[in-house]
Amino acid sequence: MTDNRQWLIEGNPRGRALLLKDFREASETLALLGPGEVRVKVEVLSFEPSQKGQLEVISGYSAGATKGEVMGARGIGEVLESRDNQFKVGDKVIGQLGWQEFATLPGKDLQVLPNDKMLTLYLGPLGAQGLTAYFGLLRIGKPEVGDTVMVSGAAGAVGSVVGQIARINGCRVIGSAGGAEKARWLKEIGFDGSIDYKSEKVKERLKELAPNGINVFFDNVGGPVLNDVLVRIASHARIVICGAISRYERETLPAGPANYFNVVFRQAKIEGFLLRGYEAEYEKAIERLKSWIVNGQIIHREDVQRGFENIPSTLKRLFEGANIGKQLLRL
Repeated sequence: MTDNRQWLIEGNPRGRALLLKDFREASETLALLGPGEVRVKVEVLSFEPSQKGQLEVISGYSAGATKGEVMGARGIGEVLESRDNQFKVGDKVIGQLGWQEFATLPGKDLQVLPNDKMLTLYLGPLGAQGLTAYFGLLRIGKPEVGDTVMVSGAAGAVGSVVGQIARINGCRVIGSAGGAEKARWLKEIGFDGSIDYKSEKVKERLKELAPNGINVFFDNVGGPVLNDVLVRIASHARIVICGAISRYERETLPAGPANYFNVVFRQAKIEGFLLRGYEAEYEKAIERLKSWIVNGQIIHREDVQRGFENIPSTLKRLFEGANIGKQLLRL
């Protein structure tokens, strides 16, 4: 029988930085498939900041897990065995495969993908990150031609797509990111201005880059960046709260933004966003995203790590700001 190496949840990092010891390597012997089950050889894993919530046993868009469970993650793999007529050996599939070498799942939890050069993009701009950018910006941010759009965490998988969709819709786009390399990359993919928050003062740079104010702010970071942007919002601005990576490793939550009352002065709107609820529109959105990628209007970058043994350290990269673009790992 084949052994299946896995990474299991071992620690609870709530209120602190993620540690390698929060995970434990283990193995199991693969059992025979049951009716309707499919066995997948895991090839590529996806990493998102929200995965930290699994270890913290919290509610929300990343449901809590318990100690000893396989760490969850979306991934792409190849079907090795199938007892579901919808799947055949050799199919490439996507699903919640988890941190393991082989995943055994009901067929209903898997989706067959076209095995072409866009395969891994279904873990990024054609997957949850791209859809988050698409619906969050277009439905909540509602950009108009000529608007100034500001994106925090702009070099990440979501933020980079948000900025490029804004450009496609005729907006002027500014992005903040950590480090000179990330700031340069934002300009390469069409951002009109970039801010390296590690070496520049966000508030001062926003005065230069957005003298007439910010019409749409897509926030993936929260914290001081959100506070600085609130000073510069334009009349009737739309503020999309998508993520808050600045608080993910804090034990005590920071105080609310001191400049929040500018929302009143500017008659602005702040609205939180989750991807849930848009499922019926996924197919159309993915087709639009795919056409923009094919036409070169959206440029995608992947940060690909390698090796089963490096899975935990790859998740840590997100919180260390080490990745540019979509974080993946090939087993």
